[in-house]
Amino acid sequence: MAPPQLQREASAAIRVAIVDDHRLVLDGLTASLNDPKTGINVVASETTWGGLVTNPEFPVDVVVMDLRLEDGIPVGTKIRALTAIGSVTVVISRHSDTTSITAALQAGALGFVPKTESVTELITAIQAAAVHKQHLSAPLQAAMAEFSAAPNPGLGRQELRALVLYAGGRSIKEVAYDMETTEETVKSYIKRGRRKFRDIGVDVGTRILLRRHGIREGWLSPE
Repeated sequence: MAPPQLQREASAAIRVAIVDDHRLVLDGLTASLNDPKTGINVVASETTWGGLVTNPEFPVDVVVMDLRLEDGIPVGTKIRALTAIGSVTVVISRHSDTTSITAALQAGALGFVPKTESVTELITAIQAAAVHKQHLSAPLQAAMAEFSAAPNPGLGRQELRALVLYAGGRSIKEVAYDMETTEETVKSYIKRGRRKFRDIGVDVGTRILLRRHGIREGWLSPE
């Protein structure tokens, strides 16, 4: 028999807010989730982080939030802010690379659901998060286990950012501009990053090889 607290939480409707910068996604999820059978009540749907925190229904029990809202605020900052006020977070994303999943979970998210999954999977994640349980689908659990077992090059944050930008097609000059540093510093980041990958047996010595690795890791979209 479930503890009394869990019983009370399970019997009450879960107040949910959804944040995604695509209105069609918001409308579709709201229609699919807002069903008495799911025990979920979508009380807010917003296209921006600012819209969420100023919504009169905020705070809520569970926030379903897109990983990459184009607002310049790191997702980890948002998740930690939500946790601090008592809301829990389920992240949804078009991409499901292990780096993004790890970052979201380390920041405190209780679920991560790729947008390729079914609404049923999202409902399961929301219901688990509402009772403070973490949920990942079986394929994501397998991917994370494989990721944990793989050698880690130990990249610094700036090294990783330089590699990702460079792999994405930017020139050294453009990467330096984006990172607000010098071209020589960017070259140093890339050189060190490549050496660290070489030390664990991964060849990213050319831009083509780096891009292929970036796609495998989920840094870049194959599109």
